[in-house]
Amino acid sequence: HGQFGMHVRALAYMLSHGADGLKQVSEDAVLNANYILRSLENDYHAPFAHQGPCMHEALLTDKRQKEQGVQTLDIAKALIEKGFHPMTVYFPLVVPGTMLIEPTETESKDSLDRFITAMKDIAGEAASRADAEEHFHAFPLSTPRRRLDEVKAARQPVLRWK
Repeated sequence: HGQFGMHVRALAYMLSHGADGLKQVSEDAVLNANYILRSLENDYHAPFAHQGPCMHEALLTDKRQKEQGVQTLDIAKALIEKGFHPMTVYFPLVVPGTMLIEPTETESKDSLDRFITAMKDIAGEAASRADAEEHFHAFPLSTPRRRLDEVKAARQPVLRWK
């Protein structure tokens, strides 16, 4: 039956906004995603930008950054280093190196601009550093946990606490 509390919260959200409010927050989410897409399409590959506005998700790829050895996971880890929760990575699976950015309807323009600036800085660093691959593979540096050895974790998973 799922999480009953989630259904209650969803109903409360809908009732508190009403029909007009739900329409407005939906439009805001779409506007935010398109603002991010248009702001970053010159720094990151946007495979579907030519098809017109996106809905509530901006889809970018690491195609331009791969030339310097920087991949989607490196960009996500660099975002952590800059204080942002990273976007959904490598989804959808049919597009290589995807970054699926879903800004919520409640994000302020200032918050979106800070995210866009961070993403532009990351793209600029990837393009300008001769050691970009090594530099980005070190991230995150300022968090309590460092980057995991994902190959080792996949091949030798630790499935219980010792």
